[in-house]
Amino acid sequence: MSVWSGRFEGQTAVITGGASGLGRQVAKRIVAEGGEVVLWDLNAEALAEAKVEVAATHTIALDISDQAAVEKAAGESFHALGTRIDVLVCSAGITGATAAVWDYPVDSWQRVIDINLNGLFYCNRAIVPFMLENGYGRIVNLASVAGKEGNPNASAYSASKAGVIGFTKSLGKELAGKGVIANALTPATFESPILAQLPQSQVDYMRSKIPMGRLGLIEESAAMVCFMASEECSFTTASTFDTSGGRTTF
Repeated sequence: MSVWSGRFEGQTAVITGGASGLGRQVAKRIVAEGGEVVLWDLNAEALAEAKVEVAATHTIALDISDQAAVEKAAGESFHALGTRIDVLVCSAGITGATAAVWDYPVDSWQRVIDINLNGLFYCNRAIVPFMLENGYGRIVNLASVAGKEGNPNASAYSASKAGVIGFTKSLGKELAGKGVIANALTPATFESPILAQLPQSQVDYMRSKIPMGRLGLIEESAAMVCFMASEECSFTTASTFDTSGGRTTF
C-alpha cells in the first residue's frame, strides 16, 4: 500500500462498511495519511478487530437501513471526531440473491434496496449538514459497474447501484459551489469478503467481462477512493470514477 504522507492531516472521516473489505482498507490508508476515522458496520465483532488494526478513533455498530440509528450515529461521530466531519465514504453493501427476476425472492430485493440505496441515502442525508456547516466535504458513494451495465441474476444489486449513481449525480449538483463534493465509484468485481455472498459461477461470469482478464485488487479501488476523498479532487463532482479493468468506459 502506497502512502501519501500527510494527505489527510487534520481531517476526519466516517466510513460505512468499515469493518471489512474496501471500507477497512480505505480507513487504514486515511489514518496512515494523517486522518482520523470513525467506522460504522453491522458486525460488532469485526468492528472491534478493525478498530485495533486501523487505529480508528471510534466505532459504531448499526444497521444503516435504520434511519433513526443513522441519525444517532452521525451525531455521535461528529462529536467523537472533534465536531467536524470532512469525509464520508459509503462502502456498506450486500449482493442479495442470485436469481432471475421472475424467481427473485421479494425479501432479498427489499433488503438489498434498504441497505444499498435507502441506507446510503440516510447516511448522506445525516452527514451533509455537518459538512455544509463547515463549508467543506468530500463524499464517496460506492456504486458498481453493475449499476451501469446490469448483471444477469443480480437485478436488485444492479438496480440499487444504478440508484446510487443517479442519487450521487443529483446530490453533487445540489452541493456544487458549497465546498462539498460528491462522487461515486464504479468498480468491477475485486477481491473482497463480499464475494463470499456469491456462487462461483457468478464470480466467473463477472471476471469474464473484464478486458484485463482478472479481478481488481482492493488496494486499487482504495487508492481511487482516497483521491476522491482528498482536497485534490476539487473540480469533479456529481460524477463517477471507474476502476473496472476496461469493462466500462463511460
